[in-house]
Amino acid sequence: MRRLPAKTVYYGLEFTLSMPTWVVMAVYLVSDLELSPLQLVLMGTAMEAAVFLFEIPTGVVADIYSRRLSLIVGFIGTGVAWMLVGFVSAPWLIIALWAFWGLSYTFTSGAYEAWITDEVGAENIGSLFLRGSRISYAGAVVGLALQVALGTFVSLQAGVVAGGAVTIASGLACIFLMPETGFRRRPREERGSAVREFRTKAGRGARFAWAQRVVMLLITVELFMGMSSEAFDRLKEAHFLRDVGLPGVGGLDPVVWVGIFWLAGMVIGFVAMGLMIKRVARQGRQAVTRFLFAFTLMEMVTMLVFALTGSTWVAIAALLGVFFARDLAGPLYTTWLNEQITDS
Repeated sequence: MRRLPAKTVYYGLEFTLSMPTWVVMAVYLVSDLELSPLQLVLMGTAMEAAVFLFEIPTGVVADIYSRRLSLIVGFIGTGVAWMLVGFVSAPWLIIALWAFWGLSYTFTSGAYEAWITDEVGAENIGSLFLRGSRISYAGAVVGLALQVALGTFVSLQAGVVAGGAVTIASGLACIFLMPETGFRRRPREERGSAVREFRTKAGRGARFAWAQRVVMLLITVELFMGMSSEAFDRLKEAHFLRDVGLPGVGGLDPVVWVGIFWLAGMVIGFVAMGLMIKRVARQGRQAVTRFLFAFTLMEMVTMLVFALTGSTWVAIAALLGVFFARDLAGPLYTTWLNEQITDS
């Protein structure tokens, strides 16, 4: 089977990988399985611990053997973990599955951006990432509508299973359609064992990070952002369902209300991303760093407001603010980071 152009595959993945949303999963865990806040946070803790432990070891696959292979393994693994959550009910098993999701994610972390950068060239990634983000909004809207419909008219469990199935299908499609022309695997005689490659890669990475002040700064920032965002990501739906409540308008099902919040955030982000693409195209790299700082600050402030308020409507506004800041900061951060890296 003939492989598709890299840009086509990238845009397709941006669409399909955005379709599974946390909305139905979160409501399912809180409403149907009745997981406690502690158990929800432990899900995130297990996932983050797995990412922390396996980020470098799994990176060997992408950097030494194949970006494409690493992505296929990661997409299928995350999809399987997501789908299986819909078939089990024991909290400890769900936590273990989410740790497996984190392990699988490390196969895609960095490898996804490195793959497309190798294929199209670093000089083209800025506009590509921003346009890809807009396509991901479309995928998220379609996925949200389908999952909420399944959650409302069939069952929340069906919505969760469908989300995992889409990710698995994306991974299987990459086997036949994803090209890899920009990456060159090192000759077998130049490669050592996997353990040796891991030790070499880890040592080089540590030395590089220690020598670059900006990298150490990023590591520190990511550490604190990770500690704050994980609690928010796992508990935001529970905060509405158990603390501040949902709007009493229309008597809608909780999964519908949470879906409306996500949809509103995606529409706002989609429109803002279009304006962002034009602004960055005019102002260049300085606009990237300036907006990245502004949106990171906005995320921190709105997250704090969300945690402290007792008002449903203020909580909704703060939630949309967090969504807006994250959605715009994400591709800006990826663009900035990849512009700093010259060694594939």
